Amino acid sequence: MRVLVLGADGYLGFPTFAYLQEKGHHVEIVDNFSKRQWEAEFSVTPLWPRNATDSRGIMYCDLLNSRRLYQVLEEFDPEVIIHYAEQPSAPMSMSGREAAVLTQTNNVIGTLNLIFGIVKHCPKAHLIKLGTMGEYGTPGIDIEEGWLHVTHRDRAEVIPFPKQPGSFYHLSKVHDSHNLLFAAHNFGLRVTDLNQGIVYGVRTKEVDALTFHYDDIFGTVLNRFILQAANDLPLTVYGEGKHIRTFLNIVDTLQCVELALKNPAKPGEFLVRNQFTEKFSIIDLAHAVVDAGKIVGKSVTINKIPNPRKEAPEHYYNPTNQSFLDLGLEPQCLTDNTIAEMIVKVSQEPYDVSIIKPRVRWSDA
Repeated sequence: MRVLVLGADGYLGFPTFAYLQEKGHHVEIVDNFSKRQWEAEFSVTPLWPRNATDSRGIMYCDLLNSRRLYQVLEEFDPEVIIHYAEQPSAPMSMSGREAAVLTQTNNVIGTLNLIFGIVKHCPKAHLIKLGTMGEYGTPGIDIEEGWLHVTHRDRAEVIPFPKQPGSFYHLSKVHDSHNLLFAAHNFGLRVTDLNQGIVYGVRTKEVDALTFHYDDIFGTVLNRFILQAANDLPLTVYGEGKHIRTFLNIVDTLQCVELALKNPAKPGEFLVRNQFTEKFSIIDLAHAVVDAGKIVGKSVTINKIPNPRKEAPEHYYNPTNQSFLDLGLEPQCLTDNTIAEMIVKVSQEPYDVSIIKPRVRWSDA
């Protein structure tokens, strides 16, 4: 199939390209390299950053430049579009007015431009859009896959699952979902919205060293713990660490994207799939890293610090990922050995301790 990957310079984008190319698809890749600029503005550098040589073959394309975007869509005429090209950081989006506006503009307007480009140049294309489990928040009911069956008085209806996002970044994803739902119904587009959990992993079969963010802006909680354990630093748990999140190995991300590609939405359908394999409380995750550290001779401690985010310290959390399991997803679980292998790989690299401590507080405007 002809597959266009938007945001191909990123942690997910480049391995997706390599994976699908290996599977025999004709894959074109684009990016505007803005993530590198944002990293520089916050003085963060990932382990194993992608260099200019790695980026050969990535066409420059900014989704805010509709003319260039539409040129790419017209010339390549993709059958599938995989859309990763968004500002991915909740802390960045909460760092002030300018960052919040940038996040919403880049993500929401960029996706709107893409919608109209598809309508004009490749209306039969299947759009696979990366969302986030953070769109749902932490409601006191089970989290379904995009939709909720409700009965009100004597009437029944299926409605989009109510969203309670926790940052301007997550809000941008909610706006995307609403716009894509409308576009599917109004223009007959084929859309799959992937609500993804936190991704981990330092390599895939096709890419040996993935970009690894452990910083307070673009890093993930597990990456931070891995880096700290590798360098004999206490694991910094926000608050009591009883808040719960979903996780998946990047190998499973690639599995899910391929399953979405093979099982596309129908014309006019907005298909929602929750893309994760496991869920952990943050404190349980920290203890798992402590246990894994012992395998490789690390004596890891835990340090609870004030939570810079505004979130429930303890909550009910029961999302489903049944649709991918039904399609044949074979989860790669987070084992002690998996964590230990990441600790060993990361321990061989220089790091910057100054970019670990959280600099952004949700309560600051």
